[in-house]
Amino acid sequence: MLTKRIIPCLDIKNGRTVKGVNFIDLRDAGDPVELAALYAKNGADELVFLDISATEERRKTLADLVLHVSEKVNIPFTVGGGISSVEDVDILLKCGADKVSINSSAVKNPELINKLSAKFGSQCVVVAIDAKQIDGNWKVHLVGGKVPTELDLFEWAKEVEKRGAGEILFTSMDHDGTKNGFANKALAKLSTELNIPIIASGGAGNNQHFIDTFVEGKSDAALAASVFHFKEIEINDLKAELKAHDIPVRL
Repeated sequence: MLTKRIIPCLDIKNGRTVKGVNFIDLRDAGDPVELAALYAKNGADELVFLDISATEERRKTLADLVLHVSEKVNIPFTVGGGISSVEDVDILLKCGADKVSINSSAVKNPELINKLSAKFGSQCVVVAIDAKQIDGNWKVHLVGGKVPTELDLFEWAKEVEKRGAGEILFTSMDHDGTKNGFANKALAKLSTELNIPIIASGGAGNNQHFIDTFVEGKSDAALAASVFHFKEIEINDLKAELKAHDIPVRL
């Protein structure tokens, strides 16, 4: 059985790591390169860097950050934020990123998924989907959850898989920053209907939430930010507890 992955997410704004509640009030949570090295040492399986200022301010993800991280970190890492072309991805992978994450640009130009997958391989392509429930239906949102669309979460996820994405990073905007647990019903539906790995994001508050998302949510990986950045959860302790619940993890 494949091991379940624990992935700290570093939201980057102006070169610093920040984490807010429901994507708005940002708190400074440190230096990204330093944090990345610490997580690699403390048992993280992968890392995700999201430049949350990128789509809003229309600027490119900082390639030099990727370069510095790749020098310090020996676990796979994904970079996202403002990536909208094959050239963007080429630069980031050459600087040392293992995967890229695309979100708004994939919705606006779905063909980008096909192009990236064809050129770099689907294992490099993560499609991030932010969604929230509106009148009982999960709708995809763009630009850090600020712009609603008519896209249905599950239909979009299926299209993304068909176009060649290797993985989906699903963030529930309703759960993000609340520390009340992941959106496990939606995650379980995604995991059942798709064949590619699903990363759970939004809502981690304690160890039980990770257990629940792997068991009830059928997630392949779980991502969190503030609970790791502010040492509310230590990754090694979390993994020991997951193992005690017979959830396969890399120790």
